[in-house]
Amino acid sequence: MKRFVEGADRGQSTLFPECVEDWIDADNPVRVIDVLVDDLDRAELGFGGVDPEATGRPSYHPSILLKLYIYGYLNRVQSSRRLEREAGRNVEVMWLLGRLAPDHKTIADFRKDNGLALRKVCARFVELCRQMGLLTTASVAIDGSKFKAVNNRDKNFTRAKVERRHAQLEESVARYLSQLDTADRQVPTEALAAKVTRLTEKLTKLKEEMGKLAVYEKQMLASPDQQISLTDPDSRSMATSGRGSGVVGYNVQVAVDTEHHLIVAHEVTKSGSDRAQLANMAKQAKGVLKAETLEAVADRGYFSSTEILACHEAGITVTLPKPQTSGAKSEGRFGKQDFAYLPGEDAYRCPAGERLPYRYTNEEDSKMLRRYWTTACQNCALKSQCTTGLERRITRWEHEHLLDAVQQRLDANPQAMRQRRETVEHPVRHDEGPHGSDTLPHQNASKGGR
Repeated sequence: MKRFVEGADRGQSTLFPECVEDWIDADNPVRVIDVLVDDLDRAELGFGGVDPEATGRPSYHPSILLKLYIYGYLNRVQSSRRLEREAGRNVEVMWLLGRLAPDHKTIADFRKDNGLALRKVCARFVELCRQMGLLTTASVAIDGSKFKAVNNRDKNFTRAKVERRHAQLEESVARYLSQLDTADRQVPTEALAAKVTRLTEKLTKLKEEMGKLAVYEKQMLASPDQQISLTDPDSRSMATSGRGSGVVGYNVQVAVDTEHHLIVAHEVTKSGSDRAQLANMAKQAKGVLKAETLEAVADRGYFSSTEILACHEAGITVTLPKPQTSGAKSEGRFGKQDFAYLPGEDAYRCPAGERLPYRYTNEEDSKMLRRYWTTACQNCALKSQCTTGLERRITRWEHEHLLDAVQQRLDANPQAMRQRRETVEHPVRHDEGPHGSDTLPHQNASKGGR
């Protein structure tokens, strides 16, 4: 007869190991955390509380809280309240902390007060990986992730949001005033008096809110990016990949080595766009790896001609796709990519076979741009597929050969984007299983791990 697997009787006595040490295998990752933290000079790194106070209640040594912090990031337990619970029920954490159980406020304050020291721990970990020969390949993938701040969207104000809120408040005020005018023309009753009182109270609250909004608007206009967040002043409203969605938070940039998926450089930014982050992150990674040259791959959100030029000047070879921004191509006409550049002649060849010679150079947005066109467009059979003007003009940046080289590298290695995705999204994915050693507390460390 078939039976289900039966559990043990809960009233039965059980002989557990006599010490916590017996529960932790020799190859358990917590032993690595223990050795790594004990080997650090916490005072040199800048951790507070290394030397105990002469008076007052005894405090936790920073090494205890650092071990718990690292363990949390390795196992995707980042909430201070969840870490508090783990310290009281998780045998690995009991072993790691010597059965100490700090409360969530102590854990949160440790992360908040030691942001710079935690960044130095990250740098020390990367240096250790380099010494172990894990970062011998000078190749990284770069990407950014949006991390939500504690700031609610209603506590974030931009110019557009202030204008919308102004319009809503004015509409509400006008509606209530209209209802009061109607009430004045009616026969006074007890119910009408109560309604007038309610409307008057609502108008008073609206006027108070309009006063607060005026203060917020003044602060918002004085901000460099014309945006303020009340709860978390450093956070910013940012668009996310979801259509019409957004988040108030931070843009966490990471550079991950393509061989072992270790984060070698990271930075928390307030900019919602990745477009100006490529050279900065690539240079940081190059410095950490101590390499003469570096290969970096990123997605199309990083494409910027000035950033690519800065990388080239720093000895960094980048590979990334160019975003499709051509209005002509989207309307079914020839795009610039359909025109072949002829270096020997310094001219372009159009799809109809005509030469577009160089005409003149001008400066625009601090860029030297060369202009090309031909007068043969009027009688061209393909004109309707090319331009709606008198002639088709092509613009070429003075360093456009660098952009051409980027496209050529991508064409020669079509798997580069897949490698980028598999490399850089691994450390920051939230829907995968427990992370490995590539997720030491790099992300958001400068913000105290919020």
